[in-house]
Amino acid sequence: MKVAGFTMVRNAVKYDYPVVEAITSVLPLCDEFIVAIGNCEDETLALIEGIGSPKIKIIHTIWDDTLREGGRTFALETDKAFQAVSADVDWAFYIQADEVIHEKYHDAVRQAMIKYKDNRSVEGLLFHYKHFYGSYDYVGESWNWYRREIRVVRNDKNIFSYRDAQGFRKKPNEKLRVKLIDACIYHYGWVRDPRAMVRKQRAFTSYYHDDQWLEENLAKASEFDYSTIDSLELFSDSHPAVMKDRIASKNWKFDFDVSKKNYSFKERVKRFLGFRVGEYKNYKIV
Repeated sequence: MKVAGFTMVRNAVKYDYPVVEAITSVLPLCDEFIVAIGNCEDETLALIEGIGSPKIKIIHTIWDDTLREGGRTFALETDKAFQAVSADVDWAFYIQADEVIHEKYHDAVRQAMIKYKDNRSVEGLLFHYKHFYGSYDYVGESWNWYRREIRVVRNDKNIFSYRDAQGFRKKPNEKLRVKLIDACIYHYGWVRDPRAMVRKQRAFTSYYHDDQWLEENLAKASEFDYSTIDSLELFSDSHPAVMKDRIASKNWKFDFDVSKKNYSFKERVKRFLGFRVGEYKNYKIV
């Protein structure tokens, strides 16, 4: 069995993405790792080269900054990385630049890939998610956060990144048939110095909206206000080992009253019913 990892990234230093941690968390599972690096304004290339792994293959891309249609640029860049995966690869593990997998899940992922390698009815592996917010001590608790997504796909070039690269589909536009596995992706996209978060959020949102919308809807604050979140819970487990240095260097403080549950009316109704009515599911569990 041969496994590839793949990701896309741009301006990881400027916007403080934990991309090194993301890549190195997946590397032990991979025979090769494709990194599509966009046209950067910082030292992202040197950052990736500094990992020093012979498994890593860098391809250089140009992002279309004029395409502001629901984050479509992210999917196009993801597809470039996936298309560069070697033809003899069986499975491809996609990791975004702010996602990390804990080493405790490596064996479960590896065993699932072995188990379903020759079962062509299984086109991908579905992961659970933990979304960290504000600091490394809290995770999102409300039902607004997506709880599952595909991160391992079969090396079938008919598979493509869907919408804004959250998940995948297969041509012409079919949901993938997947197995839900006992493994979790840790998403750190909402954990940054509040000043860096403001910069990242404005850059990220520019791939969804035009300049007028940005000016009218994004506050011109110098720091991101994490306190407006509806509900969080304390994280009491361990973080991936690759995150140790980043967590130790955290230089801001964020505290949250976890007893605060400011759910929307829609979520209160769902919780009363005990069912996630209308939950986004871009996959078919088999």
